[in-house]
Amino acid sequence: MTENDWLNLSEAAEVLGVHPATVRAWSDRGDLPTQRTAGGHRRFRRADLETWGAGAGKLQERRQLTSAQLVVQNMLGRARLELTEGAFNDETWYQLLDETAKKELREIGRRLLQLVVAYLTEPTQEATLLRQAQQIGRDYQALGQQQGLSLAETTRAYLHFREFLSQTIYDMLVAAGTQGPTDWGELRRRIILLTNDILLALIDAHEQQP
Repeated sequence: MTENDWLNLSEAAEVLGVHPATVRAWSDRGDLPTQRTAGGHRRFRRADLETWGAGAGKLQERRQLTSAQLVVQNMLGRARLELTEGAFNDETWYQLLDETAKKELREIGRRLLQLVVAYLTEPTQEATLLRQAQQIGRDYQALGQQQGLSLAETTRAYLHFREFLSQTIYDMLVAAGTQGPTDWGELRRRIILLTNDILLALIDAHEQQP
């Protein structure tokens, strides 16, 4: 085997037509065969890349999954800031909550984030995950009711968290530029579908109260 049979990360990404971060993710998961040089750099065999990219449909499916994972990783980092570093402190509705309710709100936020992760990466479970989304909407409503919040205040609490999801998608579109994945629109559509279901369940639960 000659030296030209082995490609670095950027060259492998060019062969597959994806961003280098995508190739790195496939490599880290063990899906794409790779070797390390003595200096720790990744090297990919051209034949492996050509085999990997042979099925266009499967490749597109992998791209979509990896795009979702990139979104998820970004959301995880931002959510930690939202939930732990006082991002809500200046919100009027947040000041009305007691400490127990604030802790519960953070827990619901973490559940919502986990749900988004599953929804973006496990499309075969969509029906089950949408039911879980509706339960989160009801939980938001119950928390607001327990704390004496109006429907507008409870909705605002939910929308504040949803906003960071939307902003994350936008930020990643800008950062990716022309080298980004091509399925951002589909990911955005799925997130809107999920988060709208949560909001509708929240409002419906409020209307069901005497």
